[in-house]
Amino acid sequence: MEEKRASEALIPLFKLDHLLNQDQGGRRITLLGTIEDRPALLTVERAAFPSDPETLKAFHESLLRVKNLGTNDIYHWYLASAGKSTEAVPADLKLNLICPCTEKHIKKYSPQGARMVTETPEIYKNEIHPYIEKQREAGRLDWVFNILEGRKEQEDIIYRDSGKSGAVEEAFLLAPDLNWDRETLSSLHLLALVDRRDLWSLRDLKKTHVVWLKHMRAKILEATVQKYPTVEKDELKLYMHYQPTFYHLHIHVVHIKLEPTGTQATGKAFGLENIISQLETISGDADAGMEDVTITYTLGENHDLWTEVLLPLKEGRES
Repeated sequence: MEEKRASEALIPLFKLDHLLNQDQGGRRITLLGTIEDRPALLTVERAAFPSDPETLKAFHESLLRVKNLGTNDIYHWYLASAGKSTEAVPADLKLNLICPCTEKHIKKYSPQGARMVTETPEIYKNEIHPYIEKQREAGRLDWVFNILEGRKEQEDIIYRDSGKSGAVEEAFLLAPDLNWDRETLSSLHLLALVDRRDLWSLRDLKKTHVVWLKHMRAKILEATVQKYPTVEKDELKLYMHYQPTFYHLHIHVVHIKLEPTGTQATGKAFGLENIISQLETISGDADAGMEDVTITYTLGENHDLWTEVLLPLKEGRES
């Protein structure tokens, strides 16, 4: 007991010299300082969130200084503080709210197993493309069109580009991803949205798009480091998801220090440079592209594509 009390008494004696390191998207920091003139390292990491209902209710009710960062359609994002807070203490929580949420949202954020899917060109053409078309027709892209058509988040847009040749079909914009707190550069996450509506996923990319993709890559890197001067081009990762969360072609731009999660894992994230290289080496004319290759990826068991299409296909049932 005495040893424990002596150990606890050390923390108030810590005198900060400087921040030594910050990782896990800013959720863990290592501080260099001294305790009674002896050098000391203090690592501070946010504890896991509670899981019992009563504590969760109390935690929610303790949220203070909720500041809205943006709103688009059913999506809202904020900074907030938990417990005692003053203006001198920065917000320590990033909140994302979806209201009203759909059954699809609930499935996405619920615990679930995952499967490896090998999608041939034939499966894509006969099964996946019709599914994607159905999703597009469901009208869940209003928030994307709000940005592209100038109705929402215009103050957040980092860069707009009219395309290499000024053609409308090559235009795109760059803006912060709603999951980023807009402050912690080590967890930087941006999203590049193309203006055109006929490209739904990386499957729609063809050899004829290579020059445009290289142009986008160069402009995205240039705009990002210009906006955030302490970030260098070779500290950025550019990738596309397959299957993506929404079916409108977009590119994720993240800092290389951003803690890798399932969304950056092999089988989910496909590097933009690798996509360009694959398009360049695919045999065929300018119309040959990603729809002509076999792609292997991971998919959650709660995903409608798995339950409605791929699982029945695996079991030899009609989807």
